[in-house]
This record gives sequence, C-alpha cells and structure tokens, in this order.
Amino acid sequence: MIKFLFNNTKSIFLGLVLFSFMSVLAHPMPNSIIALNVHSKSIRCELQLPLKELQFAVPFDVTKNTNDLLKNHEQDLSKYILSHFTITGNNGKKWNMEIAKMKISRSEQEATGKYEELIIYLTINPKSIQNVRKFTINYDAIIHQVVTHRILVTIKQDWENGQIGENNSEIGIISIDLNTNTVLPFKVNLAKGSSWKGFKSMVSLGMKHISEGTDHLLFLLVLLLSAPLVTDGKKWIGSGGTKYSLIRILKIATAFTIGHSITLIMGSFGLINANAKLVELFIALSILFTAVHAIKPIFANKEIYIASVFGLLHGLAFATILTDLNLETNKLVLSLLGFNIGIELMQLFVILLVMPWLLLLSSYKVYNWVRIIGALLAGIISISWLLERYTEKSNFISIYLQNSAQYSIWIVFILACFTILYISTRKVLKK
Repeated sequence: MIKFLFNNTKSIFLGLVLFSFMSVLAHPMPNSIIALNVHSKSIRCELQLPLKELQFAVPFDVTKNTNDLLKNHEQDLSKYILSHFTITGNNGKKWNMEIAKMKISRSEQEATGKYEELIIYLTINPKSIQNVRKFTINYDAIIHQVVTHRILVTIKQDWENGQIGENNSEIGIISIDLNTNTVLPFKVNLAKGSSWKGFKSMVSLGMKHISEGTDHLLFLLVLLLSAPLVTDGKKWIGSGGTKYSLIRILKIATAFTIGHSITLIMGSFGLINANAKLVELFIALSILFTAVHAIKPIFANKEIYIASVFGLLHGLAFATILTDLNLETNKLVLSLLGFNIGIELMQLFVILLVMPWLLLLSSYKVYNWVRIIGALLAGIISISWLLERYTEKSNFISIYLQNSAQYSIWIVFILACFTILYISTRKVLKK
C-alpha cells in the first residue's frame, strides 16, 4: 500500500513538473512585424524583431548589453537581415533593398507584455518600372530557427487606399511548411487605389487632428472668449453686438488660417525645419498669452495680427504630420489641400457649436465671470503644458487632460445648458 502511494505520488509530481515545463514553453512569444509603407514607385519597410527570439537565430547574444548591440553588431545584423529578406516583382527579379537605420526600442503586445525589439528601417526599389502593389516577400528571419515564431505582414501606409499610417492593417502571416520545413513565400496583391481616396483620407485626418488636438482647440476657444467684446484699450467694456462679433470672428479665424497655411506649406516641402520641442513650447505659450488677453486686453484691436502670428506656430506643428508621410510631390500637394480643408471644416464646426452661446451670454454681466473663469482655466492648462514640454515629464494636469480629452463635448453641453437656464431665469424674473 505504501509502495503504491509512493509510486503514484512520484507520478503526480513528475506530471506537475512536466506540465509546468510545457506551460513555460507554451508562453506566447512576441510577433515579428513587417510594416509596409507603399508609395508610387517604392516601398519603405519597418521590421520589428523581438530581441529574445532573435538571439536564437544570430551567432551572438542580443539580450546582453542591448545598449551596445548596434555599436558592436550593426554590420552583422544588416548582413543577417539582407540574407533572410528579399522581395521579388512579377518578373521574378529581386528588388533593391537598403537598410536606412536601426534602433532598439521597447514595445508591448497584449498577449506577451513588454519586451525589447530591434527596429530596422529599409528602402525597397524595383530595378525597373514595375507595379509596386504586386510583389512576393521571401522572409525567414528567426522563423528558420524558431518554427513556432509568427511574422505578421501589415500595411502601415497606403495613401492611394486612404491608409495614412494611423493604424496598421494586417494582411497575412508568414508561415512555415512543417512537412518540408520551408518558409512559404508571401504574395502581396494590394487593391488599386486612387487620388480621391487619398485626398478624402487627408480631409478626415485634418478634422481628426483638430478634434483630438487639445492645444489647438483650446487656443481657438480662448480666442472666441473675447471675440464678442468691445474694449476701451484698458479693459473689456461690453458686447459689441451680433454683427460686430461675427465680423471679428471671421477676421480672426481667417488670419489664423492664413498663418498656419503658410507654415504648413513651407514645412511640408522642407523649406522650414523647426525644432519640434520649441514649436510645442511656443504653442502652449500662445494659449497663455491669449488667456491673459481674454482677462485684460494686452493687444487690444490687434487680435487679427496676433492670430496670424500664432497661426504660423500652429502650422509648423501641423506640417510634421505631412512630412512624416514622405509623400511624392503630386500626392503632397493634394494632401496639403485635403488636410487644410479638414482643419478649416473642424474649426468652423467648433465655432458654430460654441459661438452662439457666447454671443447670447455676452449681453449679460454674468459673461464677465464666464470669460474670466474660462481664461483662468486655459492659463493653468497652458502652464502645465509648458512645464511638461520643457521638462519632458507629465504632470497631474496634463495627464488628466490627456485622459479626459474625449469628453470635451460635455463642456459645450454644459455651456449650452447654462446659457439656456440663465436667460430663461432672467426672463421669468423680469415678468
């Protein structure tokens, strides 16, 4: 009996050990990703290779001293990738492939958690004029040693099909044939796109950039706070009426549009190369100045000039979005037009959404409190952004704004409800 229990206990123990070992082996590994940016005559590729899996395929340990990995082994890694990654066209000829740069980065996938990866940027060009929307990928990096490894093929940017790099779309997985132990070629056959699709996507991007760009929205809203008011040069003395307010809004919005359009065009064509951090700092500063002006006029009757100058700064921030797309000239021109239209449509929508309530309230003394409270909040927010962008460290205000930006529509709802209730109450009291 004792012997029976001992043998069974031993079997259970060994079973548990084996199960634990298999669980470790079965732990999901990060995927490699081939992200393709498809252009008219070439392809830019971004390879993402998890370091822990890469160490099984290269003759050195890439998980040790990752900071010195590229310094010591960049040439070896380049040779390895170029020997395990080729693209061929419809005529069966290999396309030219060059590695532009490499970097080590931290990433995270839902199933695997955080990990380090090697990112390799490549430029790929056909040797002759060919259809860059149809080609075959031959790729077996890592998977030739780790057969369970997964390689996802994604499209990061395809302007002609309206995809502009916001979210990768997966088009397939490179797999291995276990019967022959060979990695199967992966055929890419992208749908034919059009300039219209690309143009529409840029209009949508422009609208999205303003709707999600909290700093640009806040700048616009603070400008609107003082738009209905008349000044004696030292203080705001009351509403100028509907006609006066609408003309001022039109002039200020037009000046801002002209300003940001100039630098957007120049920045997109590489005529201006501004420091991104400095631009973001000045944008936060522009909100602070405008907030102070909404409390006490510091550039009375010169709002048009200020809006155009600050528009120049905001345009530089807009331009970085287009330059990152690396578009050909004809597509860049269409993109500039579409992106600018999207920006103006969203700005117009915000003005139409907010301005009626400000116009209605501006005739009452309570508007002084609305203006001052709104300007003070904008000032506090701009200071938090200045600190964040200068120190490159988030603070509790900037974190809160980032997490709650999607609920900004509630500010308009509250403003509308307050306006209706206040005016209704005033009418009842008069009766």
